Amino acid sequence: MEWLADLLQGSFLGQPTWAWLSFLVIVALLLVLDLGVLHRRQGEIPVGESLWLSAGYIAVALAFGGWVWLSLGAEAGIAYYTGFLVEKSLSLDNVFVISLIFTYFAVPRIHQHRVLFWGILGVIVLRGIMIGLGAALVSQFSWILYVFGVFLIATGIKMLLMADSMPRIEDNPVLRLLRRHLNLTDALHGERFFVKAPCPRDPRRKVWWATPLFLALVLVETADLIFAVDSVPAIFAITTDPFVVYTSNIFAILGLRALYFALAAMIHRFHYLKYALSAVLIFIGGKIFWNLLVGKMDPVISLSVTGALLAGGIVVSLLRTRGAQSPNPNPAA
Repeated sequence: MEWLADLLQGSFLGQPTWAWLSFLVIVALLLVLDLGVLHRRQGEIPVGESLWLSAGYIAVALAFGGWVWLSLGAEAGIAYYTGFLVEKSLSLDNVFVISLIFTYFAVPRIHQHRVLFWGILGVIVLRGIMIGLGAALVSQFSWILYVFGVFLIATGIKMLLMADSMPRIEDNPVLRLLRRHLNLTDALHGERFFVKAPCPRDPRRKVWWATPLFLALVLVETADLIFAVDSVPAIFAITTDPFVVYTSNIFAILGLRALYFALAAMIHRFHYLKYALSAVLIFIGGKIFWNLLVGKMDPVISLSVTGALLAGGIVVSLLRTRGAQSPNPNPAA
């Protein structure tokens, strides 16, 4: 067993191997409990249960942040909480897009669980790949952080200018590509992504057809990829420690499925949060250049400003949208 002890005490991406394994074990246990025990059967998650599940995910994430603080120091702990807060807030915008996707394909809430199940698993792998690439770029080319800074400022300004616009699902290039190259059914077939049906050119032969549920899954994954392009540079602008970057990101998105069922029906109440998110991205991007020109910003100030902007966006949204009806009701709610 000496080799196992050496392995656990070894280092991976700047942190002990046992720390990475502990994190992965926690994530695996959460997924087994949520997806394999509590929601083993397909179906809609009630709003009350969704809120409790979201609170549980947040509690675990905050507790893990406390461990990061105690084990890696206050600066790492503050960076973790800042990254978690930014990613959790960006996921609210992701919830809005997912709701539009389900509405466009008329996916009933009872089948949305299956798409989100596979979507979350895909997100965990996808974020790992993107964060690994980001860490490699930052370690090899330190100037890439300034590229991230410019990108975040530009993204924040774009988000500010387009805060009132609605994405058009039918114009999505991925959707157009799939429709050109796949056999697609017009209607849903329960919770199935693919079904066998007669070939269009030879009715005697059966071939696989993709259902609208599969298209919804692909667009959900594509939406997360687009959001990751914003969130991954944002977290690297906060800290370059791959362990803090990945753990804060994954804990923030683990509860996205539960968060969706809690917020999908009231996401219109967070309209003004987009303005706050744009301000946060501009602030985080600008912080990189502040660190270069003035000196390293106190992490407590960074966390406080980020929290104040997001809290302000939520409060203003809830106050100014009281009594507002959702313009995009969820199908088969």
